[in-house]
Amino acid sequence: MKLVKISTIIFVLGLSSCLSWAFAKSTFNDMPAGEYKVDLSHASIVWKVSHLGLSNYVARFTEFDAAINYDASDISKSQVTASINPMSIQTAYPNAAEKDFNNILATEKDWFNAKTFANIKFASTSVDMITEKTAVMKGNLTFLGVTKVISLDVVLNGAMTKQPFTGKPTLGFSASTNIVRSEFGMGKYIPSIGDNVEVLIEGEFAYSDK
Repeated sequence: MKLVKISTIIFVLGLSSCLSWAFAKSTFNDMPAGEYKVDLSHASIVWKVSHLGLSNYVARFTEFDAAINYDASDISKSQVTASINPMSIQTAYPNAAEKDFNNILATEKDWFNAKTFANIKFASTSVDMITEKTAVMKGNLTFLGVTKVISLDVVLNGAMTKQPFTGKPTLGFSASTNIVRSEFGMGKYIPSIGDNVEVLIEGEFAYSDK
């Protein structure tokens, strides 16, 4: 029994060592320069807005695309582009059979008006590195036909020159921003429904060898 236990312990320690090596992170400067595309299976865009001052209503978009033109020698020179399909809005409205709230938000003119404005687009214009792992990114957000500069707080979570499941160089980020929806022409039900919308973004970006 003792020999079995000892061999088991040795096996577990060996496996742990192998896994630690396999999941080892790299520095962002070690990563190859070039285009990285978002991995939708490990990405999300979630937004929150005040509902009557009682709670924050939470929803998300499920269809979007994003890419980073990554400059490893100077991260501040990297560029980000993104596009969101507003028809992909997903809420937790409980009675979808009686009222398709997702479709109402997506298509009605007072809301996302997706039949007229089929995409929400973002293109970065600057990246200001605050620390080695945090940055402020500014860029142009085009929403409901209106383009305005917004600012995102970005956290550089980590990087791997070889992500163990895909084998590709991969970058990971979190970002957040606040948008004043009335500035883009969406003013319905303010102030009962908040004017300020908090947007939370998570994403892994895999190197694209084209």
